[in-house]
Amino acid sequence: MTIEKQILAFLEQNPGRSSGEIQSGIPEHKSIATIKRVLSKLVARKLITSTGKGKATRYALSPYYNLFREIDLREYYAKEIDERNIIGHFNFSLLTDVLPTAKLFTDDELNRLNALQQTFEKNISELSEWEIRREFERLAIDLSWKSSQIEGNTYSLLETERLLKEKITVEGKTRDEAIMLLNHKEAIDFIIENPDYLFPLSVAKIEDIHSILTKDLPIGRNIRQRRVGISGTNYRPLDNEFQIREALSLTCDLINQKENVFEQALLALVLISYIQPFVDGNKRTARIVSNALLIHHRYCPLSFRTVDSVEYKKAMLLFYEQNNITAFKKIFIDQFAFAVNTYF
Repeated sequence: MTIEKQILAFLEQNPGRSSGEIQSGIPEHKSIATIKRVLSKLVARKLITSTGKGKATRYALSPYYNLFREIDLREYYAKEIDERNIIGHFNFSLLTDVLPTAKLFTDDELNRLNALQQTFEKNISELSEWEIRREFERLAIDLSWKSSQIEGNTYSLLETERLLKEKITVEGKTRDEAIMLLNHKEAIDFIIENPDYLFPLSVAKIEDIHSILTKDLPIGRNIRQRRVGISGTNYRPLDNEFQIREALSLTCDLINQKENVFEQALLALVLISYIQPFVDGNKRTARIVSNALLIHHRYCPLSFRTVDSVEYKKAMLLFYEQNNITAFKKIFIDQFAFAVNTYF
């Protein structure tokens, strides 16, 4: 275990301790200078807080600790569902206390994302309107396929392209699979044709996107009024309609108040899925809403084409169970880089 992890583990059990107490309390012996240097790094990363000055300085885990702490996914999912120590309920404090003041991306991550966005802006400035429409069409097909595949749709990318372009279904596939893909394409076309519709974000606008995605499917519309379970986890979403609406409203306010576009898009991805406001179609809705925010601000949208469906679900479950955003943030950054380097 690294010194950082030893210190964090110690502070988890012993909050409000001095550097000297931390030095004595961790298994590995290190000089006080080394301990203080590591503590400074942890403070800079917002994993811990410091109060007081000089010898009176005390350290504790920060409110952002769960959000950003490093978790080994392989080690985490080696445990069975009932063996994992999780936050099993919806955490309202994320929306009211933690995320409003959290800086979701490090400076290095923002520098990378901003450089990619500049590349996108340069590339798109050199394209004709016809070429831009063609690239949006290509991305829309890829997104419709991958977003549906994550939800268990068995159409291949080539079969999806044929369905969306020529309306030709595949023998042996269900009607609902074809409808899911067609609805995705309709939703994407809607946000491309109406780039300013979803911002500022509101509960009603999220419901509108969900309605497009679930049209002609055996899925209930509107905010759910009953409990739902999520396969693969013991996390239980809210089951009260009024609390669900409150959580969605707080999410909209949070996103609308954030100045950074990447933070807006990432929050839409994780929080709509975390709230699970609908009986079904939540992650699909989250991906479309997130892209709508990017498109509104003239940022490159994501197709998620190269994301591994299992890794996507694991990253999402990690947020459900630990309120930890690190794995999903990596997916977001990688997929933004893929989109910029693949389309337009």
